[in-house]
Amino acid sequence: MSIKEDVLKAMKDAGKPLSAGEVEKLTGLDRKEIDKAFKELKKENLIISPVRCKWEPAE
Repeated sequence: MSIKEDVLKAMKDAGKPLSAGEVEKLTGLDRKEIDKAFKELKKENLIISPVRCKWEPAE
């Protein structure tokens, strides 16, 4: 699985909006890689931010 897929899966499994730090704790991935994945997922409209600094999968 790619890092983007790992991040998206963690967000779906959590069932609530997550910050990058929370994703880091759940996945064990490097924070810089998570931030990069967030940026790419945002660009692809796969995640949305319902509250500041928290992200969840787009429906």
